[in-house]
Amino acid sequence: MVKKVTVNTIQKYKDNQEKFSVLTAYDYSTAKYVDEAGIDIILIGDSLAMVALGYETTHCVGVEEMEIFTRAVAKGCSHAMVVTDMPFLSYHTDITSAVSNCGRMIKVGANAVKIEGFSGYILEVIRRLTETGIPVMGHLGFTPQFLNTLGGYKIQGKTPEAAEEILKQAKALEEAGVFSIVLEMIPQESAKYITENLIVPTISCGAGKYCDAQVLVSDDVFGKFSDFKPKFARKYGDMKSLILNCAKQFNDDVKSGKFPSEEEIF
Repeated sequence: MVKKVTVNTIQKYKDNQEKFSVLTAYDYSTAKYVDEAGIDIILIGDSLAMVALGYETTHCVGVEEMEIFTRAVAKGCSHAMVVTDMPFLSYHTDITSAVSNCGRMIKVGANAVKIEGFSGYILEVIRRLTETGIPVMGHLGFTPQFLNTLGGYKIQGKTPEAAEEILKQAKALEEAGVFSIVLEMIPQESAKYITENLIVPTISCGAGKYCDAQVLVSDDVFGKFSDFKPKFARKYGDMKSLILNCAKQFNDDVKSGKFPSEEEIF
């Protein structure tokens, strides 16, 4: 029987100074393959707004869509911990709706949720969620849902003072009950300092190699999404070319009469 990754597993990785891996997935088959590859956490990221639905920012995806993708991904996972990125405005209006929306993801198969930012209200949401039995992954540094107030895609924590402020925020999230924290677009030195001063593990999203884990968008890793490529992403494959070539060959075979063959008809 395959052993499921849990919050306890993730903390043991940190305690034993073992790295762990995080990749996004948005559908059953991708989740199944990523799970079989041994990835520790599969994140249904709100990045699906852009790479799966064609929106310009993450702001456009809603709770109903995230619930559909979460259900599909969860069905493909037997090993990885499944975490759903809670979309913009799904936990910001009031604590009751925040718990309800996050609970919907747990009901369809998520093992935890991820929420962005730091404020007194966010800390209270985290406390209420963990009290309810919903594990929470935090997210600091560059937070895409705050794109407009941050003034664009800008690196955070570039000075010692700024790094100290993010550490202060991270400690508050830790005390509120998060089991891990994503650090996005933070200089490596700052992320190292923050990671060394936290009990819970950190997950680097463009925050260098000293965090406890690394996360990337699967479409970047597979070379499927080509509209843009973040500086911190590494392309391991070329699915764009594979899909183009397969579709072109099919198109040619249909039009030339090569498909279907005698073996492919009843």
